[in-house]
Amino acid sequence: MGLALMVLIWLITLVSTYFFVARTWWLPAGASAAAAWIDGQFTLTFILMGIVFLAAQLGLGYIVWKYQQRPTSPPVLYSHGNTKLEIIWTFLTAVLFIGLNLMGAPVWASQRWDPPADDAVKVEVTGMQFAWYFRYPGPDGTYAKTNVKLMDPSAGGEAAVGLDTNDPSAKDDVVTGTMYLPVNREVDLSLRSVDVIHSFFVPSLRFKQDAVPGLNIHMHFKPTEIGEYEIACAELCGLGHYKMHGMVHVVSQEDFDKWLAAREAEKQ
Repeated sequence: MGLALMVLIWLITLVSTYFFVARTWWLPAGASAAAAWIDGQFTLTFILMGIVFLAAQLGLGYIVWKYQQRPTSPPVLYSHGNTKLEIIWTFLTAVLFIGLNLMGAPVWASQRWDPPADDAVKVEVTGMQFAWYFRYPGPDGTYAKTNVKLMDPSAGGEAAVGLDTNDPSAKDDVVTGTMYLPVNREVDLSLRSVDVIHSFFVPSLRFKQDAVPGLNIHMHFKPTEIGEYEIACAELCGLGHYKMHGMVHVVSQEDFDKWLAAREAEKQ
């Protein structure tokens, strides 16, 4: 019985490991400036954790087989622990955990604490049950005021985000349900939520950040590949959570300017 259990444990371990080594389950191709670094950190973490996982599961299978009950087995001996070993593996775990966090800190901070480029494209993302809305400040570069009393999600567009049309800055604000970005240009993102916590997740751009009610969270990133990339909400936000998705269209600067000009013309 012990031998059969050992084989089963090792079989499950090695088969599941194969899928990750073969990258059967993996991230889509990266399309942002930070993707290479994030993917490298992701891969390193999987390798280190994979080594620990393999060692633990292979060791477990061996122990199950070696110490199985037999007619000639001696009386059971109970261990009360080994302080030295416990200190060693706690220290190694701490080094691994803290080390990975320190390695990831620069790219994390670069998207949150460092100021965006002067020519960054400003986009405000508003999450609400169960849709994303995107607002561009227009040529004046200033977002108009919004008011929760003016919000009407069922109306969509400007009414959904509560745009105050009496504010002079509102004349060129563009609100859409689809996100357009120019390639190879930094994006200064303002992220907010109307009702509950949502999470703005674009896997291909390696971008993921919670949208929290009452907070205006600033982040920035740079798309590097023209294409269409899916947006998902990565935080369970209600019964319609599965419907809360959208698209990011990364286009050339020329196409982006044409698109934005066309949206502004529709407001006239």
